[in-house]
Amino acid sequence: MVRTGSRAASIEKLEARAYQIPTDFPEADGTIRWDSTTLVVVHAEAGGKRGLGYTYASRASAQVVTEKLAEALKGRDALDVPAAFEAMLRSVRNLGRGGPTMMAISAVDFALWDLKAKLLDLPLVKLVGQARARVPIYASGGFTSYPIERLQAQLRGWVHQGIPRVKMKVGTDPEADPERVMAAREAIGPATELYVDANGAYRGKQALELAHRFADEDVTWLEEPVSSDDLPGLHLIRERAPSGMQVAAGEYGDTPFYFLRMLQAGAVDVLQADGTRCGGLTGFLHAAALAHAFNVPFSAHCAPALHTAAGACAERIQSLEYFHDHVRIEHLLFDGVPKVREGALEPDLSRPGLGLDFKEADAEQFRI
Repeated sequence: MVRTGSRAASIEKLEARAYQIPTDFPEADGTIRWDSTTLVVVHAEAGGKRGLGYTYASRASAQVVTEKLAEALKGRDALDVPAAFEAMLRSVRNLGRGGPTMMAISAVDFALWDLKAKLLDLPLVKLVGQARARVPIYASGGFTSYPIERLQAQLRGWVHQGIPRVKMKVGTDPEADPERVMAAREAIGPATELYVDANGAYRGKQALELAHRFADEDVTWLEEPVSSDDLPGLHLIRERAPSGMQVAAGEYGDTPFYFLRMLQAGAVDVLQADGTRCGGLTGFLHAAALAHAFNVPFSAHCAPALHTAAGACAERIQSLEYFHDHVRIEHLLFDGVPKVREGALEPDLSRPGLGLDFKEADAEQFRI
């Protein structure tokens, strides 16, 4: 057992590296296109243990870790994660707390929680407190760059894995979206839930019209039909969308105040949060508590291997996004990645911390 304040528990080293992994096919959503994903991996060391955290960001986040956060945390007690979180926020005041800066803090926060759990030889969910044994998932991909045949094959493959909810992208060509949604429904059959994500590509009334057309294919989730910054627009669509369709947003949230404003505006039926963007496990649980207080369902965005433990600690969580890019990267570059069982992911209670190990040798070819 490590004693609070002991030298063995002092943070000795914080390092970050960035890796750029090509996609397996050109990808696009309603607003952007991409052909690679950047992963920033953080390790924190104390007492002979090494904590792991990561974010999907730009290499700028790695620079924030090495140039700002490492100095702010060096020598601090590794068991006092809330104090470390506040120290990181203070250290970046003049940089601004959004974007790559908060993504850097997010990765470090996960690494510190993982480190603390390893120092105490506990699975992270037992350290924080486990609310549930498993977290339901929805499989996510269906990029607008995919030909119909590839879209259908991907969605059908997830159904064959026993995943009862799938999500596709829309918004690049709104006129073609009803046909694509119809093709998706044809591929997955009537029993699987179908979600769509416009990534803020639609205009307000256009989104409402398409929501009613999507309802013909029993779409039950409409994500970011308009920009997540347009809270009145989200509220309007939520109020007028078909009754069986949930409006979801929140993935770009970076502070508790962002989520609070979204909830106060009545903008969503489901609040999303991404621990790799909103402050790590600390920020993720802040968002979960706010959703709980407003009695709004809560959902984790992307990074499924990280969010398995985080989601299991959230008192009320509806789902976790099993995102194609991140699933592929996590299985490629990490050991201990949770496997899908009956449409859910479960934290591994036999391993300390997050239960993940980064395969540095395998990742070296992608390092930038």
